[in-house]
Amino acid sequence: MIKVAICDDEKNIRSYLASLIRGQKAECEITEYASAEEYLSSGMGHDLLFLDIELEDSASGMDGMGMARRIRGMEQIKQPAIIFVTGYEKYVYDAFEVEASGYLVKPVNEQKFAEVFSRAQDKILSETEQKKKTLLIQYAGANKAIPLDHIYYMESRKHKVVLYIKDGEQASLRSLEYYAKIGELEEELQGQFCRIHKGYLVNLSCVDEYSRTEIMLANGDKLPLSKYKYEAFVKAYLRFMQ
Repeated sequence: MIKVAICDDEKNIRSYLASLIRGQKAECEITEYASAEEYLSSGMGHDLLFLDIELEDSASGMDGMGMARRIRGMEQIKQPAIIFVTGYEKYVYDAFEVEASGYLVKPVNEQKFAEVFSRAQDKILSETEQKKKTLLIQYAGANKAIPLDHIYYMESRKHKVVLYIKDGEQASLRSLEYYAKIGELEEELQGQFCRIHKGYLVNLSCVDEYSRTEIMLANGDKLPLSKYKYEAFVKAYLRFMQ
């Protein structure tokens, strides 16, 4: 599911773009916004944004380019791919400033729309697949991306989570501790990781063998398996191994 936003102060343009989106070979959730203020106050979280450069926002006085700059300056939010929609080609070079993924001139040509949408879709799906392979954490004052295959298991420790990570080419483990909730990680990483105990989340690719009470990892470590988690673990492990 690709979350798409359309921000344009003309309702007929929003409706037309929405119809073009629905005509593409992609499952999309479409939300329309009539102003920059309306979009920015929504919490955002979109994958793709169709944005009118000449957007007139009477409340903030912000046009589409100003809104794009504001979005790119908000590092804490999900950054959408931006496709500008405008009646003037003179703005095409400004689009590079905010790393736009495309540019459409009104009236929007259906074939051109399909081409631009397809490129943006491929980029979004590629980035999504890449994110699935890594865990991004805040550690030592910086963002750190850790390959999921390097993580053996996670342990909940008060308000923190400890990651037990393969140390390079060696079998020994090193640990990283950071502020996180194991319940949120369980939801984010489902499929490759499974909650086996209230305090542990294990990488299914690292499981060597298991009994009804414990799990042995490929490096020899043993973790407790809760009787309440046993059935769900077995189902998750068998699905993963298929």
